[in-house]
Amino acid sequence: MLFGSCFCLFLGLYGNDGLLPARWQLRYSGKSLWELLLSSPSLLWLGPQLGLDTHTAMELLCLVGAALSLAAMLVEALRDSVVFFCLWALYLSMCQVGQVFLYFQWDNLLLEVGFLCVLVAPLTLIRGSRGVREHDRVTFWLLRWLLFRLMFASGVVKLTSRCPTWWGLTALTYHYETQCIPTQLAWYAHQLPVWWQKLSVVGTFVFEIAVPLLVFSPLRRLRLGAFYLQVLLQVLIILTGNYNFFNLLTLALCLSLLDDQHVNFWRRKADKINSKLWSWFLYLLELTVWSLMIFGSIVCFDLNSLFTFLSFSAFTYHQFNQFLKTVTIPAIWIGVLSLTWEMITAMFRCACVSGFLKRFWGTVQWTVFATAAAAMFTISLVPFTYMEYDSNARLWPGVHRAYELVDRYQLVGSYGLFRRMTGVGGRPEVVIEGSNDAVSWTEIEFMYKPGNLSAPPAAVAPHQPRLDWQMWFAALGDQTQSPWFTSLMYRLLQGKQDVIELIQTDVSKYPFHQQPPAYLRAHRYRYWFTEPKPDGSYPQRWWRRVYDEEFYPTVHLGNTFLESMLSQYGLKDKSPPRRMSNTTVAQAVRWVRSQARGVPTHILIWTLIACSATLCLLQGLQNRNNHPERTPLTHEATVKEYTEHVPKGSADHSGKPDEPGTFEKMQVNL
Repeated sequence: MLFGSCFCLFLGLYGNDGLLPARWQLRYSGKSLWELLLSSPSLLWLGPQLGLDTHTAMELLCLVGAALSLAAMLVEALRDSVVFFCLWALYLSMCQVGQVFLYFQWDNLLLEVGFLCVLVAPLTLIRGSRGVREHDRVTFWLLRWLLFRLMFASGVVKLTSRCPTWWGLTALTYHYETQCIPTQLAWYAHQLPVWWQKLSVVGTFVFEIAVPLLVFSPLRRLRLGAFYLQVLLQVLIILTGNYNFFNLLTLALCLSLLDDQHVNFWRRKADKINSKLWSWFLYLLELTVWSLMIFGSIVCFDLNSLFTFLSFSAFTYHQFNQFLKTVTIPAIWIGVLSLTWEMITAMFRCACVSGFLKRFWGTVQWTVFATAAAAMFTISLVPFTYMEYDSNARLWPGVHRAYELVDRYQLVGSYGLFRRMTGVGGRPEVVIEGSNDAVSWTEIEFMYKPGNLSAPPAAVAPHQPRLDWQMWFAALGDQTQSPWFTSLMYRLLQGKQDVIELIQTDVSKYPFHQQPPAYLRAHRYRYWFTEPKPDGSYPQRWWRRVYDEEFYPTVHLGNTFLESMLSQYGLKDKSPPRRMSNTTVAQAVRWVRSQARGVPTHILIWTLIACSATLCLLQGLQNRNNHPERTPLTHEATVKEYTEHVPKGSADHSGKPDEPGTFEKMQVNL
């Protein structure tokens, strides 16, 4: 899915005629291949060995990654550590030269999750066994720790940024219309009353700051409550915004909060029931926790009634900062205790395995993976404590040195989404205009970002149109803060088709597809969602806008300003491109690209998802027909069946270990 999305974009972004040619990032300075890989870990250094130029090698990495991902989805045996390591190495290789277009938090999150999958998934291609490993819960715990870091930091940074909209509980009155690429449902969400938007901000803080603290709760129903609340938050974000694969990846992390008993509940399988007295005690304890969370929300945000809110939160920045200093280090120690508990229980499971060789091999595995889990947890403390300076400074210096050693591999990252709310005075949007005579101008409309006032917001997730996203970031400042924009204007004046296809996949919809424009300029507008008419009917347009200012002056090929900007930002061709390779691999890559050309990327991705889901469904139905589940029997019927089929004098127990739990199998197959 992700590799397919990148494949459709990379030629326009990183090709020899793209916005930021990738070959400029690979400096062949006479060093050995090993030294190059150490300085910048990327498989693209192997391109010349295969007779491929850099952008063709990038496309090859995308195709290999897409093929491996699809194969792992369809073939259970390929959900393996080796396969996940290859996928992680492929994506890391592209991020090394991706520059600003691959520099999003979710790209770093995907790399971290991908590396954790290497530790979690079984090594079946070498060992040839998919049996449950006794250390699985140790490595699987790292996913839960990542989920906590991601959500807790995302809530904290909203307040540490001192953004007045978050502190004033008005952020969501701007969010839906000012986010990068809103959906049509975002228009309707924007029309909700102010009291509901403020209540939603309070809910966001609760979901992202208070609820993540339940991730390590020893009470399973509190963890399940955290699971459902996080799923609810992610689903709402998916419905109102196009955040590519980020929310889907977060939903996958939420699965780490489940256990066998709840999965069996989903599958409508009977499970062991605890004593009523103990169950009532747990219910009372859990009810107390939820009541305290609700009471704390009322006190912290002064919710006197459902429709009455103060203009600001009922606590100060200093008070929140003190809370953060108080909770950060204890949160780390809770993580230490939780991980230690998983290690100890896994060690005892290894010790209880029958057979010396199996026990010895299990102990070796436990030692290796427990050490890896402890190392990953340790280095993750550095980016986790970025949100609180004093806690970060209190970390042992050796932890900082270890983090610096592996930072180039992006094994762990710091997170914090929607730190500040932009577009409070109207959504800034850059509109590019072209002309052949510098008198009559035609707007160049993008496929996904807002531009045409009548065009409905698009639904493109899980695809991320990275140029459209960067256009949103460019509009937040001036053109000097986005050097790649000069390259965009230059390539459009040249009429480079690869760049044009980033704007319109169907080139015939591009207003200058027959002849490149002689002149280009860019203006900044302020956009707002329209509102329903007084009679309750919906307007014909989705957007309204007003002119703001000039963003980029009128330029043409050979223009002094354009040439100076190209030189200043180093966007001039620094070396002649390598001659196009005609090897078999290069020809195969070009053939695949020719087949995908002209198809909108989001449609192509959804087609692949639908086909994959259909094949998985057919496989499941086939397996179900081949291995039908037995109808549950009563205790008496089970005993009768056992006595009828077991020969007299046979042993009561087979001596085989119990089958692994349902969720343990899910962990192995992740």
